[in-house]
Amino acid sequence: MRLILDTATMVAAIRSDAGASRRLLVAALERRFTLLASMPLMIEYQAVMTRSEHLEASGLSVDEVTALLDAVAAVAEPVRLAFLWRPTLRDPDDDMVLEAATNGRADAIVTFNLRDFREAAGNFGIKVLAPGEAWKAWEVKR
Repeated sequence: MRLILDTATMVAAIRSDAGASRRLLVAALERRFTLLASMPLMIEYQAVMTRSEHLEASGLSVDEVTALLDAVAAVAEPVRLAFLWRPTLRDPDDDMVLEAATNGRADAIVTFNLRDFREAAGNFGIKVLAPGEAWKAWEVKR
């Protein structure tokens, strides 16, 4: 299974150790599915996950988030953005996620923002799943 985790899913993974987002991140780090990431997406993860409110909620330091993202970069399949489709979605940061998914031949985008992604991702044959749905789909496939 080839997945893109959007930034909100990554933030949820560090803020709560009990949710599907965390389980997906751990499974990705253990290489139990193929995590896809582009350079712009990794930069977005860093910028958002190191915001003070997320650091405080997660109990992590900037250095710890950086180490986590280094681990993500080490296991993720890098996506080269050969084709850009902008603007497709209302939020330019969402376009960045969609571009990584399409260029990386993702099976699904994992996001809490289902409404904004569904139609555009569907045009490329990519599913859009909430973290809980993605976790269940992954469990069924393994």
